Amino acid sequence: MQMEKFTVRAGEIEAEIRKVIVGQRDIIRQTLIALLAGGNVLLEGVPGLGKTLLVKTIGQVLDLEFKRIQFTPDLMPADIAGTSIIAEDSAGRKSFQFQPGPVFANIILLMKSTAPLLKPRALFWKPCRKKA
Repeated sequence: MQMEKFTVRAGEIEAEIRKVIVGQRDIIRQTLIALLAGGNVLLEGVPGLGKTLLVKTIGQVLDLEFKRIQFTPDLMPADIAGTSIIAEDSAGRKSFQFQPGPVFANIILLMKSTAPLLKPRALFWKPCRKKA
């Protein structure tokens, strides 16, 4: 894609997001730059600033699958990576089917609690490190 076309398209994407997220031009632009560069983004702030809405809106505008992971003390690795379940087809045959967890989404929002478990957190960051 030519630079001019890319710039126009990026501006259109930013404008669509700004229809939902008002008054946060810098955070929108910086988040989009990081995503377009293939990076990860850490959004920090007190509740109510629109972090979840921003991430959800970016997913909608870019037509990407959005998932949310809430780190709680009872979170298990299968809650992040997914698990295999026994499924029965119309003929009554049973087989294992993998149900992917939220880590397979295009955009993932991690919501931290006061004491996240290290094992699930490490499981999430492993695919992120491999991408880099």
